[in-house]
Amino acid sequence: MADLRITAVQSFLTQPQSARLVVVKVLTGEPGLFGLGCATFTQRHRAVEAAIKHHIGPFAVGKDPRNIEDFWQAAMVNGYWRNGPVLNNAISGVDMALWDIKGKLAGMPCYDLWGGKCRPAAAVYVHCNATTPEALADAARKRMAEGYQHIRCQLGGYPGLEAERLVPLAGAPPGAYFDPRERLRTLPALFEFLRRELGDRVELLHDVHERLAPIDAVWLAKALEPYRLFFLEDVLAPEDIEWFENIRSVCATPLAMGELFCHPREITPLVARRLIDFIRAHPSDLGGSTPCLKLAHLCDAFGVRTAWHGPGDLSPVGVAANVHMDLALHNFGIQEWSFPNQAVQDMFPGLPEARAGYAWANDRPGLGVDFDEALAAKFPCDDGNPTWTVARLPDGTLWRP
Repeated sequence: MADLRITAVQSFLTQPQSARLVVVKVLTGEPGLFGLGCATFTQRHRAVEAAIKHHIGPFAVGKDPRNIEDFWQAAMVNGYWRNGPVLNNAISGVDMALWDIKGKLAGMPCYDLWGGKCRPAAAVYVHCNATTPEALADAARKRMAEGYQHIRCQLGGYPGLEAERLVPLAGAPPGAYFDPRERLRTLPALFEFLRRELGDRVELLHDVHERLAPIDAVWLAKALEPYRLFFLEDVLAPEDIEWFENIRSVCATPLAMGELFCHPREITPLVARRLIDFIRAHPSDLGGSTPCLKLAHLCDAFGVRTAWHGPGDLSPVGVAANVHMDLALHNFGIQEWSFPNQAVQDMFPGLPEARAGYAWANDRPGLGVDFDEALAAKFPCDDGNPTWTVARLPDGTLWRP
């Protein structure tokens, strides 16, 4: 295989559960040798598909798939302008697939390529949502009985309970309305109740989802400090990261940030100044496993742990890439987890499994996941624009999701 080359890059769009997934397949001149990658930007899946078809795919064809670093660096600058989520996801699809190929060539799982296991499995956190504190506590108890000891608790989802009862002002534009003041009123009492009901041993998390003004985020982080959260997630939007210094100065609530970042250099000031505790990046938004591994090693030097983004809007190929990093990285913190339906499980044989609070990867070479293209074609994507991202305050003002 001295002259091994990439012969084609294919992309597949499918929606076997709630999210639109983008899966990339990189073919080589060696019969049967291919790699799979995740390029899922579920809100702009067609744009990623076009970027792969017209730009990143043709750029990859003819290159040696073993030279992953060189491909990543070249693909990132080939279009001159860079670091946007569409092109980064397209590059990620190929990057992850090249690591998958590298592992298959070596006969090793990716976690072995990245230094071997630091742990046999990765601890995960799961999501619980309800419309009353009592129901939320019951949902958490059910997950705890199944062995999950890290629970993200949301009351009324990301918008909060008041969202369903809000009546927009006459003439206000459509959108996902929510009341941030109600969130500030209810959350401290909610976590006081949950600690009383669930005890001190379970790890509790909460996702603000950027739905607060910065000064309110400072207040909330301080108000939640007595309840010892495992972390408070995305309490600020990327545009407001200077406010992390204000939060750090008044409380010790652990902070997770990074879901909306598109480049590691956006994150490095928070890491270097120790203003966050967990990096929450969506790996395909950064451009794949290559930049994430580098970011994780940087974080390790500053005591920041990983908590890769991993909900339902990530393909099982991307989940596998996350779990392989979780096993290999010493500064692993926690892995977000959602439960795939049967169609997802059938479509992606070999996907990681969660049992009793931990995610387990198989020991097959590469990422260890296969892909049923014929089954994927039976689940076409809904191409409509999302509605939940157009968040609005009670008076109709546009706000961040």
